Amino acid sequence: MLRAVGLAVPFQRAVSNVSLRRAPAAAFSTSPAAPLKQMPPRPKPPPEEDIEEYFIHGSGPGGQKINKTASAVQLKHIPTGIVVKSQATRSREQNRKIARELLAAKLDILANGDQSRTAIVGSVKKKRADSAAKKARRKYRKLEEERARTEDSAGVDRRDDSAAGDQSP
Repeated sequence: MLRAVGLAVPFQRAVSNVSLRRAPAAAFSTSPAAPLKQMPPRPKPPPEEDIEEYFIHGSGPGGQKINKTASAVQLKHIPTGIVVKSQATRSREQNRKIARELLAAKLDILANGDQSRTAIVGSVKKKRADSAAKKARRKYRKLEEERARTEDSAGVDRRDDSAAGDQSP
């Protein structure tokens, strides 16, 4: 026979161990929030009627399994003639999805040029990389200046000590 008290004690112990700390109050501001730069929406794949789909044998690393199975997907966009191939995974379904995304991105670049999502993402990444490189150059320039300053001050102290040592009989 189970006792109700025996069941309630572990539950009470578990409840008593829960910390009841309050979350810090959120900071509120009366100024309007800064608008975040929105990325363009991901391009939609073209309609299935405009695509020729081929399943081909893979190549490259992956060994016999990749070379034997026709899990690589090649898509051809009939109106433009753009061809993309995906062999990212061993799964045919995943490769189909990836190939459609690649084709949609290529068509977006063709249609929108510099305003395409791929171009905007690339420019954002380039800005970040340039900013990081600039920050690194600034950091190492500052380190060099500090090192030169400490060497100059240490060199002045040594010259003073050696000059004082030469003057003593």
